[in-house]
Amino acid sequence: MGKTIRLTMAQAVAHFLKAQMTVVDGRTVPIFAGVWGIFGHGNVAGMGEALYQVREELPTLRAHNEQGMAHAAVAFAKASFRQRFMACTTSIGPGALNMVTAAGVAHVNRLPVLFLPGDVFANRIPDPVLQQIEDFGDGTASVNDAFRCVSRYFDRITRPEQIIPALKRTMQVLTDPVDCGPVTLSLCQDVQAEAYDYPASLFEEKVWTQRRPRPDADELAAAIATLRKAQKPLIIAGGGVLYSQATAELKAFAGMHGIPVAVTQAGKSALPDDHPLCMGSIGVTGTSAANAFAEEADVILAVGTRMQDFTTGSWALFKNDGVTMIGLNTAAFDAAKHDSQPLVADAREGLTLLSEALGGWKAPAAVEAAAKTRKEEWLAAAIRATAATNAALPSDAQVIGAVQRTIGGENAVLVCAAGGLPGELHKLWQAVKPGGYHMEYGFSCMGYEIAGGLGVKLARPEADVVVMVGDGSYMMMNSELSTSIMLGKKLTVVVLDNRGYGCINRLQMGTGGANFNNLLKDSMIETMPDIDFRAHAESMGAVAVKVSSIADLETAIQQSKGNDRTSVIVIDTDPLVTTQEGGHWWDVAVPEVSPRGEVNRAREAYVKARAAQNVG
Repeated sequence: MGKTIRLTMAQAVAHFLKAQMTVVDGRTVPIFAGVWGIFGHGNVAGMGEALYQVREELPTLRAHNEQGMAHAAVAFAKASFRQRFMACTTSIGPGALNMVTAAGVAHVNRLPVLFLPGDVFANRIPDPVLQQIEDFGDGTASVNDAFRCVSRYFDRITRPEQIIPALKRTMQVLTDPVDCGPVTLSLCQDVQAEAYDYPASLFEEKVWTQRRPRPDADELAAAIATLRKAQKPLIIAGGGVLYSQATAELKAFAGMHGIPVAVTQAGKSALPDDHPLCMGSIGVTGTSAANAFAEEADVILAVGTRMQDFTTGSWALFKNDGVTMIGLNTAAFDAAKHDSQPLVADAREGLTLLSEALGGWKAPAAVEAAAKTRKEEWLAAAIRATAATNAALPSDAQVIGAVQRTIGGENAVLVCAAGGLPGELHKLWQAVKPGGYHMEYGFSCMGYEIAGGLGVKLARPEADVVVMVGDGSYMMMNSELSTSIMLGKKLTVVVLDNRGYGCINRLQMGTGGANFNNLLKDSMIETMPDIDFRAHAESMGAVAVKVSSIADLETAIQQSKGNDRTSVIVIDTDPLVTTQEGGHWWDVAVPEVSPRGEVNRAREAYVKARAAQNVG
């Protein structure tokens, strides 16, 4: 047996994490940027002591909420294009369960993060310990079992030596382009403190590099043949283009072959919005230009996208009966969706090989001509929607316009997640550089925004990180405002107060429902809340101001650039107004029977619209 080092299991975890490296822009750097930790019963004596030993090489960051710190870790991985990531450790019980929502965010969005929740005693002698649930029919059950369905890999460590294969499997999952997602290692608290003679090789520095699978020869040949026959081709670019760092290849491919590009929420910024072939967002929250191409396309090259319902208009957007889809994706699961021709490969490799094989082939000239016209028409509509106004309650679009004009330059990263803003931003925000648009819309998790902005700032400290958040999401999670100030990570937060859940209220109205339980005025209340978001943000340590007009908003944003810490700007907005141009139908089931005529009429329209869906 080779050389060994006697460590506790928790110490082994800490020393292993600090030895894992990667290469970013030619520099070898730690692949774990740090560990978020809120200590408590179940991790303070084990993981807490272990992290203290390595605090210089593996920083430990303290947050105010376990879900918030996990969202920050998820956002860090997204902003780092999955090249680097973070870990999160908590106590057992509520501390652990607070992270499950963020684990869902990471799982849906295929983002790497390591969860290290404390767990019950493996020896079970003191059972039931504080925060331990008791399952009358299963002695092995723990609250951490809730992580199983939202983890790509889950393991419960009940002996110290089990951590050796578990850590190796962890790194394989976190760095794999297909399996990439959250990992949960549930650490029994007594085992964290138990010692074992670990092989010294476990703690040797290891460099992880990005795997780039090349396509199968037959699948590549089939894709080339299909593209060569295309008369109305379209590229749909998803988040996989960014994670593959294939933005230059996408730009070259589109330009060389004259194919317009539409972007998903995750793929927005893969091609600059001012590129002549960038038609903008697609689908339910799509531009008129992108959706027009999608409706008539005979060949769609879907690159790095999982083709979810907002992208496909619930599979009613593509109206050409003869349309063929080519799924260029590292995951066969995504590449073959809806009878697509699979092209299983890394986005950068796949686009490069496709372009080489196509040579001088180019889409018919009419395609580029249509792209120019449609883009001009859409831009005119977008300018109208985002123009400055003197309205007492501006629309979300008008606020977006003000933010874009004052801080939306090349150095800006726009962060958002849920409500009505994602749809408006998908259509209207003009992304300049890859990663300049950071939207969590796979899980559309309310409360992600501010914590996510902090994660982005940790990943990209040089960027102007702008968080746009509605009052509903702000109320769900705002604690990491204080964390951003504590860590010296300046954010610019714009809070749009429409006094309730305006997005869902509009959806409720659109499906024939009565205004009910969404806007505060339509809820069961004794007293109408009068929440002072400015005062609240100021009490958290931020520089805060409330403005009453778009002109004042632009002035406040301009002034915030000189602030030395996180700035919060609050503005009241109209909950009912949304951009009418662009967009597409979305499948939201409407009741078959109802005493309300509005619902019955909405049901008739729903049945008619559903007939356009491509089933299977």
